[in-house]
Amino acid sequence: MIETLAKQIPIISNFIDIVQIKKGFSADEKYLIHFDNHKLLLRLFNLAELESKKIEYSILKRMQDYNVMCSRPITIGEIGNQGYMITTYIEGKDAEEEIRNYTDQEQFSIGIEAGKELKKMHQYVAPNHVSSWYSRKVEKHKKYMDAYLKCGVKVKNDQKIMDFIDNNIHLMKQRPNLFQHDDFHVGNIIVNNRGFSGVIDFNRYDWGDPIHEFLKIGIFSREISIPFSIGQIRGYFNNEEPDEYFWRMYSLYLAMCVFSSVVWTLKTIPDDMNKMLDKVYMFLEDHDYFSKLKPKWYI
Repeated sequence: MIETLAKQIPIISNFIDIVQIKKGFSADEKYLIHFDNHKLLLRLFNLAELESKKIEYSILKRMQDYNVMCSRPITIGEIGNQGYMITTYIEGKDAEEEIRNYTDQEQFSIGIEAGKELKKMHQYVAPNHVSSWYSRKVEKHKKYMDAYLKCGVKVKNDQKIMDFIDNNIHLMKQRPNLFQHDDFHVGNIIVNNRGFSGVIDFNRYDWGDPIHEFLKIGIFSREISIPFSIGQIRGYFNNEEPDEYFWRMYSLYLAMCVFSSVVWTLKTIPDDMNKMLDKVYMFLEDHDYFSKLKPKWYI
């Protein structure tokens, strides 16, 4: 069926082979299209998503203006009862699978490059119609807190975490409204030949505080590679040390994530609650339940 479909899309009709990619959480169907001397990535999605996919497509185009190392958009459209998007393919493997096989120095260097790419993305300012980061984030947080307090799962020292949030949440009022990849971690970094190759999966993009992007280090990346995680922070700040304000905002977003993680997991993958709580307690210990702003692993 997919081969018949591909023949109806002119730009890929002369394919040699098509291989389905089953990795990832996206609902899109993903296919690697092989040609004589290159490969392209085809995504198929529900036609109801076409407008939001067009925005994602335009974001990938904008990333080219900033020379971000990511997939280049080729075309987008609809065929039958499905939408499709075609982009270039970044050769390599995702860092989550591969990076542990590298030396600490190689992991750190890949992190440095990732941080530099993230900095480039944050040149893109939110459109005027997007409401302030503070108003959107506070509203979301209140909903998560209401759901957490009713859900029956209790995180150790939760009152201490809530107090930390209440004492710092006003700082978000000062934060800029910029493009967010919003899923920036080792699983969405491609590596090849022991080096950084590119960033993938822009479909969860958002607008808001660029420091919020570092949240995924504390939850995911630091568990896979601490050298990468340190490198990403250093690369973003041009190899300078981030100041206390960065660490305070970073800690605030991690603290808020305690409650959203519990609620989200109960709603979507309740069987994984123990796994998620392990991650939550890992980063809570990293910060001594936010008695420390800078995590213990950042050396």
